[in-house]
Amino acid sequence: MDVILVDDSDNDVGVMEKLEAHRRGELHRAITIYVFNTAGELLLQRRASSKYHCGGLWSNTCCGHPLPGETTENAARRRLREEMGIGCELRFQFNFQYRLTLPGGMIENEYGHIYFGVSDERPVLNPEEADNFGYQTLAEVEKDIVARPGRYTPWFTLVFPRIRNHPFTFPE
Repeated sequence: MDVILVDDSDNDVGVMEKLEAHRRGELHRAITIYVFNTAGELLLQRRASSKYHCGGLWSNTCCGHPLPGETTENAARRRLREEMGIGCELRFQFNFQYRLTLPGGMIENEYGHIYFGVSDERPVLNPEEADNFGYQTLAEVEKDIVARPGRYTPWFTLVFPRIRNHPFTFPE
């Protein structure tokens, strides 16, 4: 799979095979989805232990990369269906750029497009992507990150304060 390489303003500058982009630390476009239930709890996933990095760690509802020629909104809907087996309206919230060195020589250097959604649909996990899920309030997540940060993916703990404080109106 190829990812879209971008500059600091999210302009396309090329494509590269996904693992190569992560090994070389090339800036590329990504999408990250946070789905809440109608009680306001965040749907978390535990990444499958077979993932090429950060397997077995808890993280946001799902994430991924747009395919060349695919919009971030379409990529977000596609990845939510592929990873968690659910679909819902997703609303773009903000962009978040970060660079993190991960175990195994991988570098996440992403220009992330953050989407929120609301669904009470029960996830049907793709076992290649996630092996467990759970719902927690943002206060519970924050408390657990402080107590056990190694339980979570590095990008999730990095962006979580912005998620925690981001205004979001739940649809009626």
